[in-house]
Amino acid sequence: MRILFQDSWLIAVEKPPGLLSQPGLGVDQHDSLIGRMQFIDPELRLVHRLDRDTSGLLLLARGAESLRRCSMLFSARRVRKLYLAVVVGRMNRNAGTISFPIARLQKNPPLYGKNPQGKESRSQWRLRSCHANGSTLWLWPLTGRSHQLRAHLASVGHPILGDPIYGKDVFFERMYLHATALSFRHPFTGLRLRLRSRAPFLPAQEN
Repeated sequence: MRILFQDSWLIAVEKPPGLLSQPGLGVDQHDSLIGRMQFIDPELRLVHRLDRDTSGLLLLARGAESLRRCSMLFSARRVRKLYLAVVVGRMNRNAGTISFPIARLQKNPPLYGKNPQGKESRSQWRLRSCHANGSTLWLWPLTGRSHQLRAHLASVGHPILGDPIYGKDVFFERMYLHATALSFRHPFTGLRLRLRSRAPFLPAQEN
């Protein structure tokens, strides 16, 4: 895992696809990013999570006070998150917002979707390019629900390429969703931090 930023309080790493953010249930789900990082530094704690199949930027806090302050930033929605995704098909617009109440519809594997009793979910998207495999999008999740981006894109008929749950008719070596940037004020110094991670499925000159 590549370290993208670190100081006395925070560390940002690049999570590879296929690795859990934290241990799951079962003997085959013990390996995780936080487990590997705590082997190096036991004080590190996850501030947020990415799905197993999503790659990209993940923020960790060093110590309880750092975790508390970072968690407050996320819960107050003061962290700007940017993702890149390649989706099936060509979008018929250049930008838009997807919004509906979301809830878990199925436990194993976990499946999320529209439910009037669910929680508010909202994502903005902008078309980056169209190509033979579909469309590449910039994505801004304005809320932080489980599987939000995946469920939102599938709901409009454009599941993410390689998504093993929401895009079952498409088979690729990975899911084409990458957490590419985080922007927020440092919880200790007050300085604006802008962290970036290159999407591995795009050519270097296009990142």
